Amino acid sequence: MDVLTVSEPREYLEQLIRDRQEDYASLSRLLGRNPSYIQQFIKRGSPKRLDGEDRKTLARYFGVPEVLLGGRDEALPGQLKKIPRLNVQASAGAGAITNQELQSDAMAFSDRMLRTLAGGNSSGLSMITVVGDSMEPTLSDGDDILVNRLDGSARLRDGIYVLRMGDGLHVKRIASGPDRSRVTIVSDNDAYPAWPDVELKNVLIIGRVVWGGKRFR
Repeated sequence: MDVLTVSEPREYLEQLIRDRQEDYASLSRLLGRNPSYIQQFIKRGSPKRLDGEDRKTLARYFGVPEVLLGGRDEALPGQLKKIPRLNVQASAGAGAITNQELQSDAMAFSDRMLRTLAGGNSSGLSMITVVGDSMEPTLSDGDDILVNRLDGSARLRDGIYVLRMGDGLHVKRIASGPDRSRVTIVSDNDAYPAWPDVELKNVLIIGRVVWGGKRFR
C-alpha cells in the first residue's frame, strides 16, 4: 500500500474484495446499506471514513485487523503495540500461492521502535513469514518480517519489498532505474536469476520490509 491517507483503507478494502472475489453490492447488503455504498466509498471517497460498526463488521468478515480498514492502533500497557501476524507467506523462492490473509496472532513491540521503523506512522505494519532461500543470507526460510504496507509504490526506492506477481507473494530486493516505470527485481542468493527491466505496472507492491526476526539453527 501507499502512504497513509484517507484513501488508503479504500485501497486495502478494494484489494481484499478483488482477492476474495467478492462484490460491492453483496458487501453493502452485509452492512445493511444500499447496494452502491461500498462502491461509492472506494471509488468516490464517500463517506470519507467507514462507520465504526461497518468497519468492525468488514474486519470480522474478512478476518483482518480493523486498523487496516481505518481503525486505531491497538495499544498495550507499557507503550507496547500489537502487530498482527497475517496468515500469509511471502516466497523467497519460486513463488507461493498464498492463503487468505487471516490474522493468526500478534507480536508486541515498543511504540517508539515501531514509529522509528515505519518513519512515524506505524498503523500499516503487519508481520508475515518468509518461505524459501532465495534471499539468503539476508532472510531465511521461516524468518518473520515486518512489512510496512504504507510504504509502497508511491515512495518506491531501492530496498527489500513484498510484492505480488500473478498468484504469488514474493519477498525480493528491488532496484529502480532512471525510468521510474521499470525496475529490476533481484534475489540476494546468487543461485537465483534476476528479473530485469520489469514494468512496474505489472507488479503490485504490498509494502517495504523494515525489520526481520531471524531464527537461529
